[in-house]
Amino acid sequence: MKPAAVLVVEDIPVFMTDLSNTAVQSNTVITQSADTVQTIVDILNTIASISQTITISQPVMEDFLKTVDIIVSDASKNTWTELNNGNKTENKSTELLQAIETISDRVSNVNDYMINKTSIQLHRKTITNSFTETSSLQNSTTQIVIPNVLKPTLITIIIFTKLDNVLPTRNTSNNDNKTSENHINGDVIVVRVNKAINNISFIFNTTNTSLTNPQCVFWNFDLDHWDSTGCKVKHSENNMVTCECNHTTSFSVLMSPFAIDNPALAYITYIGVAISLASLLLCLIIETIVWKSATRNDTSYMRHVSIVNIAVSLLIADTCFIIGAAIADQEQPISVGRCSPVVFFMHFFYLAVFFWMFISALLLLNRTVIVLFQLSRAKMMAIAFTFGYCAPLLIAAITVASTAGPQHYVTKENACWLNWYESKALLAFVIPALTIVGFNLLVLIVVVIRMRRIGAHEKHTLVVIVQCVAILTPIFGLTWGFGIGTMVSREFGIHMIFAIFNSLQGFFVLVFGTLSDRKVRESLPTKLLLQNLISNHTRV
Repeated sequence: MKPAAVLVVEDIPVFMTDLSNTAVQSNTVITQSADTVQTIVDILNTIASISQTITISQPVMEDFLKTVDIIVSDASKNTWTELNNGNKTENKSTELLQAIETISDRVSNVNDYMINKTSIQLHRKTITNSFTETSSLQNSTTQIVIPNVLKPTLITIIIFTKLDNVLPTRNTSNNDNKTSENHINGDVIVVRVNKAINNISFIFNTTNTSLTNPQCVFWNFDLDHWDSTGCKVKHSENNMVTCECNHTTSFSVLMSPFAIDNPALAYITYIGVAISLASLLLCLIIETIVWKSATRNDTSYMRHVSIVNIAVSLLIADTCFIIGAAIADQEQPISVGRCSPVVFFMHFFYLAVFFWMFISALLLLNRTVIVLFQLSRAKMMAIAFTFGYCAPLLIAAITVASTAGPQHYVTKENACWLNWYESKALLAFVIPALTIVGFNLLVLIVVVIRMRRIGAHEKHTLVVIVQCVAILTPIFGLTWGFGIGTMVSREFGIHMIFAIFNSLQGFFVLVFGTLSDRKVRESLPTKLLLQNLISNHTRV
């Protein structure tokens, strides 16, 4: 048998046949040796990795699952206990499950075929409308129910009755190998689809009737433990537990490496982004109408140039976000080829928003605190557009070039956005964004202090300061500061606050950037019409 380290795709069928036959013949020796089990997991991982450029035939998948069936059997239970409690595992249990999921995506698209082993059942088919799958494995009555499928969807379902021997019940509070007091009390199911399924139910028969308080969980590869996010117990009676999972994408994914799957966040995101898109279009229309009357001096001109470019960049970025969400909804795992261009433009235009906010902060600082020098309008425009678009374009291009191809540029599951766990590409957005937010916060503090000193003896000083904060905070992107919380916490409340404030960013630009300007309000046709009506009424 050729060593796995030098294996090429053409050799996979023969290699897998040899491996599975060896596993069957040496069953007892393999299951009692931790080193041998680890070696086999490494081999299966290698096969899964190099198979990503080919289609896996049914015989190869049968041999793959036959080998897995041996190393997860009851005979290997003590071996996996030793691995999961010691330092030798190097997360081999997680690697095994990842290898199974990875290779299952490459299984032949032959419609409706099934593989049955002692403790493993694989069923692959194209489903339409509603779908129900019932386990045919011994001592298993597990059911998978998908109530509604809008489009024909290719689905692969793998049911394991012995995978509880492999996966530890890790504490959800840390990533070490200590086990918790919880127990896996049912089958483990892997579901892979080529399009997103928003609602799926699992009906398990519990294996230990003495255990109570069931939880519905999935294995979170990012955190390396079981996770209940997006899943809940719908019904529990007579040793049968019904779980329902609903995974959706929210706006907080822009700053957070955690994918918080909650329908409320999704609703907030899409409603907020819809309001923002409408607000940004209205903002651009108003700016077009009042442009001449509202930009008569250089300061107001540059301010409105910044507002217009913030609005345009945010409009395009939010549109790309909606497109990316649609791609993620249509297929899981996400198509790298379709997702990468969307992510590039999202990255570029969201960064452009921040850099134009940075330009606005510099303009305010120069205008109210330290007047460094006077520049012509042409020079100011050249500097502004260089910072506003060239800098983010350079960052976005370097990110693509430095992440070693599209496989590490974008996420592979849940959302269409910059990768975090393989390449840390998300930092190419987070670091510039938070740096500008921090700078703008300092500018805001300095300006407020300056205004307070100037107006120390004025009656309405406090009101002026409050108005300054209210107007500058959304425009200068300080609401993105909540993103720091989403980066370090999976608390729903933090992600909800971030989603509310930032999905409505376009609305804030309209209200605090455009309509808060007195010259804009005075120049609007509705205002002029109202003044004419009042004047005519007075004359009469």
